[in-house]
Amino acid sequence: MTKTRASRNDLAILLGIAAVVALVHMLTNDRYGFHRDELQFLSDARHLDWGYVAYPPLTPFLEHIGLALFGISETWLRLFSVIAQSAALVATGLMARELGGGRLAQVTATVSVALSALPLFEGTEFQYSSFDYLWWVLIAYFLIRLLKTENPRWWIAIGAVIGLGLLTKYSITFYIAGLLAGLVFTQSRRFLLAPGFWGGVAVALLLFLPNFLWQVHHGFISYHFLQSIHARDVRNGRADGFLFDQIKINANLIATPLWIAGLIFFLRDRRYRMLGILYLVPLALFFIAKGRGYYVAAAYPMLLAMGSVAVERWLGTLTRMSRLAIEATYFTLAGAVGIAICCLILPLANSGPLKAWALKNNDDLREEFGWEEMAWTVAGIRSALPPEQREHVGIITGNYGEQGAIEILGAKYGLPTPIGGTNSAWLRGYPTPQPTILIVVGFSYKQADETFSACREAGRNGNAAGIPNEESKLHPVLFLCGPPIKPWPEFWQDFQSFG
Repeated sequence: MTKTRASRNDLAILLGIAAVVALVHMLTNDRYGFHRDELQFLSDARHLDWGYVAYPPLTPFLEHIGLALFGISETWLRLFSVIAQSAALVATGLMARELGGGRLAQVTATVSVALSALPLFEGTEFQYSSFDYLWWVLIAYFLIRLLKTENPRWWIAIGAVIGLGLLTKYSITFYIAGLLAGLVFTQSRRFLLAPGFWGGVAVALLLFLPNFLWQVHHGFISYHFLQSIHARDVRNGRADGFLFDQIKINANLIATPLWIAGLIFFLRDRRYRMLGILYLVPLALFFIAKGRGYYVAAAYPMLLAMGSVAVERWLGTLTRMSRLAIEATYFTLAGAVGIAICCLILPLANSGPLKAWALKNNDDLREEFGWEEMAWTVAGIRSALPPEQREHVGIITGNYGEQGAIEILGAKYGLPTPIGGTNSAWLRGYPTPQPTILIVVGFSYKQADETFSACREAGRNGNAAGIPNEESKLHPVLFLCGPPIKPWPEFWQDFQSFG
Protein backbone atom coordinates (compact mmCIF):
# COMPACT_ATOMS: atom_id res chain seq x y z
CA MET A 1 0.00 0.00 0.00
CA THR A 2 1.40 3.41 -1.01
CA LYS A 3 1.94 6.11 1.58
CA THR A 4 -0.70 8.33 -0.07
CA ARG A 5 -3.29 5.57 -0.04
CA ALA A 6 -2.49 4.75 3.60
CA SER A 7 -2.95 8.42 4.52
CA ARG A 8 -6.30 8.49 2.77
CA ASN A 9 -7.41 5.37 4.62
CA ASP A 10 -6.28 6.87 7.92
CA LEU A 11 -8.25 10.03 7.15
CA ALA A 12 -11.30 7.92 6.30
CA ILE A 13 -11.05 6.25 9.73
CA LEU A 14 -10.84 9.63 11.47
CA LEU A 15 -13.86 10.84 9.52
CA GLY A 16 -15.68 7.65 10.45
CA ILE A 17 -15.03 8.19 14.17
CA ALA A 18 -16.24 11.79 13.89
CA ALA A 19 -19.32 10.67 11.95
CA VAL A 20 -20.27 8.14 14.63
CA VAL A 21 -20.02 10.81 17.34
CA ALA A 22 -22.05 13.23 15.20
CA LEU A 23 -24.73 10.58 14.59
CA VAL A 24 -25.08 9.88 18.32
CA HIS A 25 -25.60 13.61 18.94
CA MET A 26 -28.09 13.97 16.13
CA LEU A 27 -30.12 11.01 17.39
CA THR A 28 -30.27 12.25 20.98
CA ASN A 29 -30.20 16.06 20.82
CA ASP A 30 -33.99 16.39 20.67
CA ARG A 31 -34.78 14.27 23.74
CA TYR A 32 -35.51 17.11 26.16
CA GLY A 33 -35.57 20.84 25.30
CA PHE A 34 -33.46 23.94 24.93
CA HIS A 35 -31.02 24.88 27.67
CA ARG A 36 -31.32 28.27 29.37
CA ASP A 37 -28.13 29.52 27.67
CA GLU A 38 -29.33 28.40 24.25
CA LEU A 39 -32.47 30.49 24.64
CA GLN A 40 -30.32 33.58 25.18
CA PHE A 41 -28.39 32.88 21.98
CA LEU A 42 -31.65 32.39 20.08
CA SER A 43 -33.07 35.63 21.43
CA ASP A 44 -29.92 37.52 20.44
CA ALA A 45 -29.96 35.77 17.05
CA ARG A 46 -33.16 37.69 16.28
CA HIS A 47 -31.36 40.99 16.94
CA LEU A 48 -28.15 40.79 14.92
CA ASP A 49 -25.40 43.16 16.00
CA TRP A 50 -21.61 43.34 16.05
CA GLY A 51 -21.57 42.58 19.76
CA TYR A 52 -23.61 41.50 22.76
CA VAL A 53 -23.15 42.09 26.46
CA ALA A 54 -22.38 38.47 27.32
CA TYR A 55 -20.32 37.44 24.30
CA PRO A 56 -19.04 38.39 20.84
CA PRO A 57 -21.34 38.11 17.79
CA LEU A 58 -20.39 34.88 16.02
CA THR A 59 -22.58 32.38 17.89
CA PRO A 60 -25.82 34.41 17.58
CA PHE A 61 -24.98 34.94 13.90
CA LEU A 62 -24.69 31.18 13.33
CA GLU A 63 -27.98 30.61 15.16
CA HIS A 64 -29.59 33.32 13.02
CA ILE A 65 -28.66 31.17 10.01
CA GLY A 66 -29.92 28.09 11.83
CA LEU A 67 -33.28 29.70 12.56
CA ALA A 68 -33.63 30.72 8.92
CA LEU A 69 -32.79 27.21 7.68
CA PHE A 70 -34.41 24.96 10.26
CA GLY A 71 -36.85 26.94 12.39
CA ILE A 72 -37.29 25.94 16.03
CA SER A 73 -35.65 22.50 16.21
CA GLU A 74 -33.32 21.34 18.98
CA THR A 75 -31.67 18.77 16.70
CA TRP A 76 -30.97 21.01 13.76
CA LEU A 77 -30.17 24.21 15.64
CA ARG A 78 -27.50 22.21 17.48
CA LEU A 79 -26.07 21.02 14.16
CA PHE A 80 -23.35 23.68 14.02
CA SER A 81 -22.04 22.57 17.42
CA VAL A 82 -22.04 18.95 16.29
CA ILE A 83 -20.08 19.91 13.17
CA ALA A 84 -17.61 21.92 15.26
CA GLN A 85 -16.92 19.01 17.60
CA SER A 86 -16.62 16.54 14.73
CA ALA A 87 -14.11 18.84 13.04
CA ALA A 88 -12.13 19.08 16.29
CA LEU A 89 -11.92 15.28 16.42
CA VAL A 90 -10.58 15.04 12.88
CA ALA A 91 -8.10 17.86 13.55
CA THR A 92 -6.86 15.95 16.62
CA GLY A 93 -6.07 12.89 14.51
CA LEU A 94 -4.38 15.06 11.89
CA MET A 95 -2.19 16.63 14.59
CA ALA A 96 -1.01 13.16 15.56
CA ARG A 97 -0.24 12.43 11.90
CA GLU A 98 1.72 15.67 11.45
CA LEU A 99 3.72 14.86 14.58
CA GLY A 100 4.82 11.60 12.98
CA GLY A 101 2.16 9.26 14.28
CA GLY A 102 0.80 6.28 12.41
CA ARG A 103 -2.74 4.95 12.37
CA LEU A 104 -2.65 3.78 15.99
CA ALA A 105 -1.55 7.19 17.27
CA GLN A 106 -4.15 8.99 15.15
CA VAL A 107 -7.00 6.74 16.27
CA THR A 108 -5.88 6.78 19.91
CA ALA A 109 -5.78 10.56 20.05
CA THR A 110 -9.13 10.94 18.27
CA VAL A 111 -10.95 8.35 20.36
CA SER A 112 -9.46 9.75 23.58
CA VAL A 113 -10.92 13.18 22.79
CA ALA A 114 -14.21 11.73 21.55
CA LEU A 115 -14.72 9.92 24.88
CA SER A 116 -13.90 12.92 27.08
CA ALA A 117 -16.56 14.77 29.04
CA LEU A 118 -16.13 18.34 27.82
CA PRO A 119 -15.95 17.56 24.08
CA LEU A 120 -19.01 15.32 24.40
CA PHE A 121 -20.92 18.06 26.18
CA GLU A 122 -20.02 20.64 23.54
CA GLY A 123 -21.95 18.63 20.94
CA THR A 124 -25.15 18.50 23.01
CA GLU A 125 -25.93 22.24 22.96
CA PHE A 126 -25.05 25.28 20.91
CA GLN A 127 -22.84 27.37 23.14
CA TYR A 128 -20.05 29.75 22.28
CA SER A 129 -17.74 27.29 24.02
CA SER A 130 -18.55 24.70 21.33
CA PHE A 131 -16.99 26.88 18.63
CA ASP A 132 -14.28 28.23 20.92
CA TYR A 133 -13.15 24.63 21.42
CA LEU A 134 -12.72 24.16 17.66
CA TRP A 135 -10.73 27.37 17.25
CA TRP A 136 -8.24 26.36 19.97
CA VAL A 137 -7.75 22.96 18.31
CA LEU A 138 -7.30 24.47 14.85
CA ILE A 139 -4.75 26.99 16.13
CA ALA A 140 -2.71 24.13 17.58
CA TYR A 141 -3.00 22.15 14.32
CA PHE A 142 -1.90 25.10 12.20
CA LEU A 143 0.99 25.80 14.59
CA ILE A 144 2.19 22.23 14.18
CA ARG A 145 2.00 22.65 10.40
CA LEU A 146 3.92 25.93 10.70
CA LEU A 147 6.66 24.45 12.87
CA LYS A 148 6.94 21.34 10.72
CA THR A 149 7.08 23.05 7.33
CA GLU A 150 8.79 26.31 8.40
CA ASN A 151 6.35 28.02 6.04
CA PRO A 152 5.42 31.40 7.58
CA ARG A 153 2.27 31.60 5.45
CA TRP A 154 0.59 29.38 8.03
CA TRP A 155 0.45 32.52 10.20
CA ILE A 156 -2.34 33.79 7.95
CA ALA A 157 -4.46 30.74 8.77
CA ILE A 158 -3.58 31.08 12.46
CA GLY A 159 -4.51 34.76 12.41
CA ALA A 160 -7.83 34.03 10.71
CA VAL A 161 -8.77 31.44 13.34
CA ILE A 162 -7.68 33.76 16.17
CA GLY A 163 -9.93 36.43 14.65
CA LEU A 164 -12.84 34.01 14.62
CA GLY A 165 -11.98 33.07 18.18
CA LEU A 166 -12.12 36.69 19.30
CA LEU A 167 -15.56 36.90 17.68
CA THR A 168 -16.63 33.83 19.66
CA LYS A 169 -15.32 33.99 23.24
CA TYR A 170 -13.01 36.54 24.82
CA SER A 171 -11.21 33.96 26.94
CA ILE A 172 -9.21 32.99 23.86
CA THR A 173 -6.96 35.91 24.86
CA PHE A 174 -5.45 33.58 27.47
CA TYR A 175 -4.57 31.14 24.69
CA ILE A 176 -3.10 33.99 22.65
CA ALA A 177 -0.96 34.85 25.67
CA GLY A 178 0.32 31.28 25.65
CA LEU A 179 1.08 31.50 21.95
CA LEU A 180 3.03 34.73 22.35
CA ALA A 181 4.94 33.35 25.34
CA GLY A 182 5.79 30.25 23.33
CA LEU A 183 7.16 32.44 20.56
CA VAL A 184 9.26 34.62 22.83
CA PHE A 185 10.74 31.87 25.03
CA THR A 186 11.60 29.28 22.36
CA GLN A 187 13.57 29.19 19.13
CA SER A 188 10.30 29.99 17.36
CA ARG A 189 10.95 33.66 18.19
CA ARG A 190 12.51 33.92 14.73
CA PHE A 191 8.97 34.08 13.33
CA LEU A 192 8.48 37.44 15.02
CA LEU A 193 10.48 38.98 12.19
CA ALA A 194 8.60 37.16 9.44
CA PRO A 195 6.11 39.16 7.35
CA GLY A 196 3.74 36.20 7.57
CA PHE A 197 3.47 36.62 11.34
CA TRP A 198 2.50 40.26 11.07
CA GLY A 199 0.13 39.39 8.25
CA GLY A 200 -1.59 36.95 10.60
CA VAL A 201 -1.77 39.65 13.28
CA ALA A 202 -3.38 42.00 10.75
CA VAL A 203 -5.96 39.39 9.71
CA ALA A 204 -6.90 38.68 13.34
CA LEU A 205 -7.26 42.36 14.20
CA LEU A 206 -9.24 43.09 11.03
CA LEU A 207 -11.74 40.34 11.84
CA PHE A 208 -12.04 41.52 15.43
CA LEU A 209 -12.29 45.23 14.59
CA PRO A 210 -16.12 45.48 14.22
CA ASN A 211 -16.67 43.93 17.63
CA PHE A 212 -13.96 46.11 19.18
CA LEU A 213 -15.66 49.22 17.79
CA TRP A 214 -18.97 47.96 19.20
CA GLN A 215 -17.34 47.62 22.61
CA VAL A 216 -15.95 51.15 22.37
CA HIS A 217 -19.40 52.46 21.47
CA HIS A 218 -20.95 50.64 24.46
CA GLY A 219 -18.32 51.57 27.02
CA PHE A 220 -16.69 48.11 27.02
CA ILE A 221 -19.82 46.73 28.64
CA SER A 222 -18.67 43.12 28.14
CA TYR A 223 -15.66 43.80 30.37
CA HIS A 224 -17.99 44.91 33.16
CA PHE A 225 -20.17 41.87 32.51
CA LEU A 226 -17.20 39.51 32.76
CA GLN A 227 -16.07 41.14 35.99
CA SER A 228 -19.52 40.63 37.48
CA ILE A 229 -19.88 37.03 36.31
CA HIS A 230 -16.39 36.10 37.47
CA ALA A 231 -17.04 37.52 40.94
CA ARG A 232 -20.29 35.54 41.07
CA ASP A 233 -18.54 32.31 40.01
CA VAL A 234 -15.82 32.72 42.65
CA ARG A 235 -18.42 33.59 45.30
CA ASN A 236 -20.51 30.52 44.43
CA GLY A 237 -17.53 28.16 44.37
CA ARG A 238 -17.67 27.49 40.63
CA ALA A 239 -13.93 28.06 40.38
CA ASP A 240 -13.19 25.44 43.06
CA GLY A 241 -11.52 22.22 41.97
CA PHE A 242 -9.76 23.82 38.99
CA LEU A 243 -6.84 21.39 38.95
CA PHE A 244 -9.00 18.32 39.57
CA ASP A 245 -11.21 19.33 36.64
CA GLN A 246 -8.21 18.99 34.33
CA ILE A 247 -8.37 15.26 35.00
CA LYS A 248 -12.08 14.81 35.58
CA ILE A 249 -13.77 16.66 32.71
CA ASN A 250 -11.19 17.98 30.24
CA ALA A 251 -9.92 14.58 29.14
CA ASN A 252 -10.92 10.96 29.58
CA LEU A 253 -9.64 9.80 32.99
CA ILE A 254 -7.81 6.83 31.45
CA ALA A 255 -6.06 9.21 29.02
CA THR A 256 -4.37 11.14 31.85
CA PRO A 257 -0.95 9.45 31.37
CA LEU A 258 -1.31 10.08 27.64
CA TRP A 259 -1.72 13.86 27.83
CA ILE A 260 0.92 14.17 30.55
CA ALA A 261 3.32 12.33 28.23
CA GLY A 262 2.28 14.69 25.45
CA LEU A 263 3.14 17.73 27.56
CA ILE A 264 6.53 16.28 28.52
CA PHE A 265 7.43 15.40 24.94
CA PHE A 266 6.37 18.82 23.68
CA LEU A 267 8.60 20.51 26.27
CA ARG A 268 11.52 18.22 25.41
CA ASP A 269 11.24 18.81 21.66
CA ARG A 270 13.06 21.95 20.46
CA ARG A 271 10.88 22.29 17.38
CA TYR A 272 7.51 21.88 19.11
CA ARG A 273 8.34 23.23 22.57
CA MET A 274 6.10 26.26 22.12
CA LEU A 275 3.02 23.97 22.16
CA GLY A 276 3.90 22.89 25.68
CA ILE A 277 4.05 26.54 26.67
CA LEU A 278 0.80 27.10 24.78
CA TYR A 279 -0.81 24.78 27.35
CA LEU A 280 1.03 25.83 30.50
CA VAL A 281 0.52 29.59 30.23
CA PRO A 282 -3.32 29.54 29.94
CA LEU A 283 -3.43 26.86 32.64
CA ALA A 284 -1.40 29.04 35.02
CA LEU A 285 -3.29 32.24 34.16
CA PHE A 286 -6.71 30.67 34.66
CA PHE A 287 -5.56 29.07 37.92
CA ILE A 288 -4.26 32.38 39.27
CA ALA A 289 -7.34 34.27 38.08
CA LYS A 290 -9.66 31.60 39.55
CA GLY A 291 -11.16 30.57 36.24
CA ARG A 292 -13.41 27.57 35.84
CA GLY A 293 -11.78 24.22 35.16
CA TYR A 294 -13.20 23.65 31.70
CA TYR A 295 -11.72 26.89 30.32
CA VAL A 296 -8.53 24.99 29.36
CA ALA A 297 -10.28 21.93 27.91
CA ALA A 298 -9.55 22.75 24.28
CA ALA A 299 -5.77 22.58 24.91
CA TYR A 300 -5.91 18.83 25.60
CA PRO A 301 -6.35 17.49 22.05
CA MET A 302 -2.85 18.66 21.08
CA LEU A 303 -1.40 17.03 24.23
CA LEU A 304 -3.25 13.80 23.51
CA ALA A 305 -2.00 13.88 19.92
CA MET A 306 1.65 14.15 20.97
CA GLY A 307 1.17 11.65 23.80
CA SER A 308 -0.35 9.14 21.38
CA VAL A 309 2.62 9.51 19.05
CA ALA A 310 5.08 8.98 21.91
CA VAL A 311 3.23 5.92 23.19
CA GLU A 312 2.98 4.45 19.68
CA ARG A 313 6.75 4.68 19.34
CA TRP A 314 7.23 3.06 22.73
CA LEU A 315 4.85 0.25 21.84
CA GLY A 316 6.96 -0.40 18.76
CA THR A 317 9.80 -1.53 21.05
CA LEU A 318 7.66 -4.24 22.68
CA THR A 319 6.72 -7.72 21.60
CA ARG A 320 3.53 -8.12 19.57
CA MET A 321 1.64 -9.79 22.45
CA SER A 322 2.63 -7.08 24.93
CA ARG A 323 1.66 -4.38 22.48
CA LEU A 324 -1.76 -5.90 21.77
CA ALA A 325 -2.44 -6.41 25.48
CA ILE A 326 -1.67 -2.76 26.30
CA GLU A 327 -3.73 -1.48 23.37
CA ALA A 328 -6.71 -3.66 24.30
CA THR A 329 -6.51 -2.63 27.95
CA TYR A 330 -6.37 1.08 27.11
CA PHE A 331 -9.26 1.09 24.66
CA THR A 332 -11.39 -1.09 26.93
CA LEU A 333 -10.89 1.12 29.98
CA ALA A 334 -11.20 4.37 28.01
CA GLY A 335 -14.35 3.01 26.38
CA ALA A 336 -15.86 2.05 29.73
CA VAL A 337 -15.19 5.53 31.14
CA GLY A 338 -16.53 7.03 27.93
CA ILE A 339 -19.78 5.09 28.19
CA ALA A 340 -20.25 6.30 31.76
CA ILE A 341 -19.63 9.87 30.59
CA CYS A 342 -22.16 9.45 27.78
CA CYS A 343 -24.79 8.20 30.22
CA LEU A 344 -24.22 11.27 32.40
CA ILE A 345 -23.92 13.96 29.73
CA LEU A 346 -25.98 12.87 26.74
CA PRO A 347 -29.80 12.76 26.88
CA LEU A 348 -29.76 9.05 26.02
CA ALA A 349 -33.02 8.00 27.70
CA ASN A 350 -36.55 9.32 27.39
CA SER A 351 -37.55 7.62 30.62
CA GLY A 352 -36.47 5.09 33.22
CA PRO A 353 -33.60 4.78 35.70
CA LEU A 354 -30.93 6.02 33.27
CA LYS A 355 -32.80 9.29 32.70
CA ALA A 356 -33.43 9.69 36.43
CA TRP A 357 -29.74 9.11 37.24
CA ALA A 358 -28.54 11.56 34.57
CA LEU A 359 -30.96 14.28 35.69
CA LYS A 360 -30.00 13.80 39.32
CA ASN A 361 -26.31 14.33 38.56
CA ASN A 362 -26.34 16.76 35.63
CA ASP A 363 -27.45 20.35 36.27
CA ASP A 364 -27.33 21.24 32.57
CA LEU A 365 -29.82 18.54 31.59
CA ARG A 366 -32.23 19.71 34.29
CA GLU A 367 -32.14 23.21 32.80
CA GLU A 368 -33.65 21.85 29.57
CA PHE A 369 -37.08 21.33 31.15
CA GLY A 370 -40.00 23.70 31.64
CA TRP A 371 -39.48 26.39 29.01
CA GLU A 372 -42.28 25.24 26.72
CA GLU A 373 -44.66 25.00 29.68
CA MET A 374 -43.66 28.51 30.75
CA ALA A 375 -44.52 29.99 27.36
CA TRP A 376 -47.82 28.07 27.28
CA THR A 377 -48.76 29.23 30.80
CA VAL A 378 -47.98 32.87 30.02
CA ALA A 379 -50.08 32.61 26.87
CA GLY A 380 -52.94 31.22 28.98
CA ILE A 381 -52.72 34.14 31.43
CA ARG A 382 -52.86 36.59 28.55
CA SER A 383 -55.77 34.80 26.86
CA ALA A 384 -57.80 34.86 30.09
CA LEU A 385 -57.82 38.65 30.11
CA PRO A 386 -60.71 40.59 28.54
CA PRO A 387 -60.04 41.39 24.85
CA GLU A 388 -59.73 45.14 25.50
CA GLN A 389 -56.91 44.49 28.03
CA ARG A 390 -54.85 42.10 25.90
CA GLU A 391 -53.70 44.91 23.63
CA HIS A 392 -52.03 46.62 26.58
CA VAL A 393 -50.22 43.57 28.02
CA GLY A 394 -46.46 43.32 28.26
CA ILE A 395 -44.38 40.41 29.53
CA ILE A 396 -41.40 41.22 31.73
CA THR A 397 -38.72 38.66 32.58
CA GLY A 398 -36.13 38.31 35.31
CA ASN A 399 -33.41 36.39 33.46
CA TYR A 400 -32.22 35.59 29.95
CA GLY A 401 -33.68 32.06 29.90
CA GLU A 402 -37.15 33.42 30.52
CA GLN A 403 -36.50 36.17 27.96
CA GLY A 404 -35.57 33.62 25.29
CA ALA A 405 -38.36 31.21 26.17
CA ILE A 406 -41.08 33.84 25.77
CA GLU A 407 -39.52 35.37 22.66
CA ILE A 408 -38.70 32.11 20.84
CA LEU A 409 -41.13 29.50 22.15
CA GLY A 410 -43.95 31.96 22.80
CA ALA A 411 -44.04 33.21 19.22
CA LYS A 412 -46.44 30.46 18.16
CA TYR A 413 -48.88 31.64 20.84
CA GLY A 414 -48.74 35.21 19.53
CA LEU A 415 -46.95 36.54 22.61
CA PRO A 416 -45.30 39.95 22.27
CA THR A 417 -41.54 40.35 22.48
CA PRO A 418 -40.76 40.24 26.20
CA ILE A 419 -39.19 43.09 28.15
CA GLY A 420 -35.93 42.05 29.81
CA GLY A 421 -33.21 43.73 31.81
CA THR A 422 -30.56 41.03 31.57
CA ASN A 423 -27.51 41.44 29.32
CA SER A 424 -28.30 42.62 25.77
CA ALA A 425 -32.07 42.60 26.31
CA TRP A 426 -31.62 45.69 28.50
CA LEU A 427 -29.84 47.53 25.68
CA ARG A 428 -32.92 47.10 23.49
CA GLY A 429 -34.97 49.17 25.89
CA TYR A 430 -38.66 49.06 26.72
CA PRO A 431 -41.53 49.44 24.27
CA THR A 432 -43.34 52.64 23.35
CA PRO A 433 -46.11 53.05 24.32
CA GLN A 434 -45.43 51.26 27.59
CA PRO A 435 -47.79 48.43 28.55
CA THR A 436 -50.21 49.11 31.37
CA ILE A 437 -50.61 45.45 32.34
CA LEU A 438 -47.58 43.23 32.96
CA ILE A 439 -47.23 39.46 33.16
CA VAL A 440 -44.21 39.17 35.44
CA VAL A 441 -41.94 36.12 35.15
CA GLY A 442 -38.90 35.32 37.30
CA PHE A 443 -39.67 37.41 40.38
CA SER A 444 -40.35 36.49 43.98
CA TYR A 445 -43.42 37.78 45.83
CA LYS A 446 -41.29 40.41 47.54
CA GLN A 447 -39.55 41.53 44.36
CA ALA A 448 -42.82 41.80 42.47
CA ASP A 449 -44.54 43.80 45.21
CA GLU A 450 -41.58 46.16 45.60
CA THR A 451 -41.16 46.72 41.86
CA PHE A 452 -44.63 46.71 40.29
CA SER A 453 -48.07 47.99 41.28
CA ALA A 454 -51.15 45.90 42.12
CA CYS A 455 -49.55 42.46 41.76
CA ARG A 456 -51.44 39.22 42.15
CA GLU A 457 -50.56 35.60 41.51
CA ALA A 458 -51.71 34.53 38.04
CA GLY A 459 -50.09 31.13 37.46
CA ARG A 460 -47.50 28.59 38.47
CA ASN A 461 -44.16 27.95 36.79
CA GLY A 462 -42.79 24.42 36.57
CA ASN A 463 -42.59 21.48 34.21
CA ALA A 464 -44.79 18.47 33.51
CA ALA A 465 -41.94 16.07 34.25
CA GLY A 466 -41.58 17.41 37.79
CA ILE A 467 -37.84 18.03 37.30
CA PRO A 468 -36.46 20.40 39.97
CA ASN A 469 -34.38 23.14 38.38
CA GLU A 470 -33.69 26.83 38.79
CA GLU A 471 -37.03 27.96 37.39
CA SER A 472 -39.23 25.51 39.30
CA LYS A 473 -37.41 26.11 42.60
CA LEU A 474 -36.59 29.83 42.52
CA HIS A 475 -39.31 31.29 40.30
CA PRO A 476 -42.42 29.15 40.84
CA VAL A 477 -45.01 31.95 40.60
CA LEU A 478 -46.13 34.09 37.67
CA PHE A 479 -47.74 37.43 38.48
CA LEU A 480 -50.16 39.81 36.84
CA CYS A 481 -49.26 43.39 37.74
CA GLY A 482 -49.72 46.99 36.84
CA PRO A 483 -46.86 49.24 35.64
CA PRO A 484 -43.63 49.71 37.62
CA ILE A 485 -43.98 51.78 40.78
CA LYS A 486 -41.22 54.11 39.54
CA PRO A 487 -41.58 55.96 36.22
CA TRP A 488 -40.42 53.78 33.33
CA PRO A 489 -37.15 55.68 32.64
CA GLU A 490 -36.13 55.51 36.30
CA PHE A 491 -37.26 51.90 36.60
CA TRP A 492 -35.23 50.99 33.50
CA GLN A 493 -32.01 52.40 34.86
CA ASP A 494 -32.37 50.21 37.96
CA PHE A 495 -33.49 47.16 36.00
CA GLN A 496 -30.18 46.39 34.26
CA SER A 497 -28.53 43.14 35.36
CA PHE A 498 -25.81 40.75 34.28
CA GLY A 499 -26.42 37.02 34.19
